[in-house]
Amino acid sequence: MEDLKTSEAWRVFRIQAELIDGIETLNELGPAVSIFGSARLTEDSPYYDDARSVARSLSQAGISVITGGGPGIMGAANAGALHQGGRSVGLNIELPHEQLANPSQDTRLSFRYFFVRKLMFVKYSIGYVVFPGGFGTLDEFFEALTLMQTQKIRHFPVILYGSSFWQGLLDWLKQQMVGLGCIDPDDLFLFRVIDKPDEVLPVIKAHVDSLSERSEGEQRSTI
Repeated sequence: MEDLKTSEAWRVFRIQAELIDGIETLNELGPAVSIFGSARLTEDSPYYDDARSVARSLSQAGISVITGGGPGIMGAANAGALHQGGRSVGLNIELPHEQLANPSQDTRLSFRYFFVRKLMFVKYSIGYVVFPGGFGTLDEFFEALTLMQTQKIRHFPVILYGSSFWQGLLDWLKQQMVGLGCIDPDDLFLFRVIDKPDEVLPVIKAHVDSLSERSEGEQRSTI
């Protein structure tokens, strides 16, 4: 029979090891944007090409790209970012039905625990670009909104890509969640919707510039 105490204790060490590995690997990453989206969308999807274009423009501007490391939208984003100036990072997750890591990564980490992996996305991102996806994509999107709404993290750009895909959700948020008072109308400004690849980089660059100005202001205030 399994010794539960021993098993739980070793689990803590495994979690700690994942945290240390993630921090040591990503600590010098610099500005990075996480791109989320379905592993099931293939190269015949227009979103696939758009994800690759968005990632390429970010990387060429010196902004690294982080994905979940899998195929589909994640693979497109890593392929777009690879060898374009920024780093192409994949945070793969171990699943019962193994997720195959895409080959377009120059920095690769593998996680057993979702919550450690999600921490890495939040900790090392200055923005999220959320392409059409499933439960995992929605999970990352709503976690970012929750953390900003509750002021657990500083606000950063959260971009929903593809209004035709997201419109039903947006209508529901306005009619049901705002209508019932479950969230404030201003909470809908925690994110924005974009439909063209070339509209993403200006949003991210404006945020990077604001961070630089804030940092300079903080330095001046300490002199």
